[in-house]
Amino acid sequence: MPIQPARPARLQGRVFRGSSVVRRGLLTPKQLRSSAWVRLRQDVYADASLPVTHRLLVSAVGLTAPPGAGFTGRSAAVLWGGPDVAGPDHPVEVVLPAGRRWNAGAGVRVRTLLPGQELVRCGVWCCLPRADTAVDLVRFGDPDEAVALLDRLVGAGLAPLHDVRETAALLPTCRGSAQARLVARLADGLAESAQETRLRLLLHRAGIPPVAQHRVFDDEGFVARVDFAYPDLRLAVEYDGLWHGERRAFLDDRRRLNRLNAAGWLVLHVTVDDLRRPERLVARIRALLARRSIETSTR
Repeated sequence: MPIQPARPARLQGRVFRGSSVVRRGLLTPKQLRSSAWVRLRQDVYADASLPVTHRLLVSAVGLTAPPGAGFTGRSAAVLWGGPDVAGPDHPVEVVLPAGRRWNAGAGVRVRTLLPGQELVRCGVWCCLPRADTAVDLVRFGDPDEAVALLDRLVGAGLAPLHDVRETAALLPTCRGSAQARLVARLADGLAESAQETRLRLLLHRAGIPPVAQHRVFDDEGFVARVDFAYPDLRLAVEYDGLWHGERRAFLDDRRRLNRLNAAGWLVLHVTVDDLRRPERLVARIRALLARRSIETSTR
């Protein structure tokens, strides 16, 4: 016979230890196994109406973590309200004081606090501070992707870039510390997409670094903000992702482009296909820079 669901008001929308609610008489062991609740970990349950998100799993792990534990990496970023960097399939990332051990089980990644790192309170849980969280996230993996991630984190307000750079500079020598400092130096926190970051890095490495998020004005005032610019030559480089805009958005974009052209600006639109052929793209931009330089000198 199916177990009759029991949903005490005190447990609705909550994550809780099963043994605790049984001991307090809120549920019987049989009621705990009903469809009203979902088991997240050993002895940890949640209201079945809650979506299983990374944030929910963090709460489940937090209820069973040993004293002194906190959260780091993607899990800490989620707690700090950063951009969507972790889903339910990502492991919950826990950090422990030096010398502490914990057999956390599946779905949890555990590491040790580095010298000088301290945990701070974020809501009901402890985690690394904002800047330390950002640094921890970019210590590993592909460096360019780490720069794109840091641009995203900074742009979303997780931590100011200067705080991240200071934290990276103070990081003790450890696995990933050199990359963290490199990534913090290369990030600018201005990109509105990962592709913009990749384009900026490509141009920097080619020796033709642009000005990011440049504001263009004409005699009537503000014209537009362009992704990248070579202001002296009035050359703009814009990354165009795939989008399906409404007619109004399309018309506004055309007016913006027309005003840029009227102000003497040449706009190069870069697509994902261009980024797949970096040598060709760099050669094209170099040619445009040379042409604009000649045009500017002969005015």
